[in-house]
Amino acid sequence: MKQAYPQNKRAGVKTLLIKSLSLFSSVRLYNITIVAIAQFLAAIFIMAPGLSVSSILSDYKLWLIILASSAAIAGGYIINNFYDREKDLINRPQKTLLENQVRRSTLWSVYFIVNGVAFILGSIVSWRAGLFFAAYIFAMWFYSHKLKRILFLGNLMAALLAVLPFFVLFMYYKNFYPVIFVHGGFLFLILGMRELVKDLENLRGDLAQNYRTIPVVLGEKLSKQFYTLLTFLTIVPIAGLIIYFEIGYMQYYFALIVGALLVCLPLIWSSRRKREYLLIHFILKIIIGAGVFSILLIDLPEIISRLQTIFN
Repeated sequence: MKQAYPQNKRAGVKTLLIKSLSLFSSVRLYNITIVAIAQFLAAIFIMAPGLSVSSILSDYKLWLIILASSAAIAGGYIINNFYDREKDLINRPQKTLLENQVRRSTLWSVYFIVNGVAFILGSIVSWRAGLFFAAYIFAMWFYSHKLKRILFLGNLMAALLAVLPFFVLFMYYKNFYPVIFVHGGFLFLILGMRELVKDLENLRGDLAQNYRTIPVVLGEKLSKQFYTLLTFLTIVPIAGLIIYFEIGYMQYYFALIVGALLVCLPLIWSSRRKREYLLIHFILKIIIGAGVFSILLIDLPEIISRLQTIFN
């Protein structure tokens, strides 16, 4: 009996660790962290370049917006996993089994809590921000429940929902410069390409669950043609940013991106299996992640100077 207690304690710790990992996997903590960092850097270097770093850091409303966005996105991932559970058991069984370690009732509780937090924090910023997050939460539920099964509309909404957390910053700082829209267009197209590759990855599960995705309805060949079209469309905002706007050393990031996108074209046309599509998906994720930190390259000397003011 004396040995039972430590063993039970170890089992309890192990169960708690598994459930924590399951919950973190369900809310895609890595993706949420990247979005939060991107919002923070965009606020400093794109949305409000005229403000000092210290004034932006001391603006509690910005932090509330970032926290509200993180909570709303977490809720979106939870509801998306809930509706996609059967499909995900086919497409990614091991990851889904891990996420199933948390009971549905617990996930529902977390879903309502994080959405409530997002709405409350947004409402503290302003009634418009509160309304935005309420609409955003509803849009993610409606996308997961209905829209993602609809041809083209599912991909369009997935990319749009990924961009919208930056729209609330755009409204908060009242920044109407064209460069913001061009950056947004580039991000929207890259996200659209990623969603299309995800559909190619998940073709088996989508077929089994009657999802009307582009690969299911139009086939792999037309899907790859559409991906090729998106690749060349993505070069348009890249060229616009390099030629017409002052983006400093960020032009080298975009030059590398063009190279990476062109490398992906023969890869996607030669891909036949899921692991090959996973490689392209990984490259696109690297492009998006690198894009977050490439914001620092827009005006590197000025950034260094502004950061030094924090410590003076």
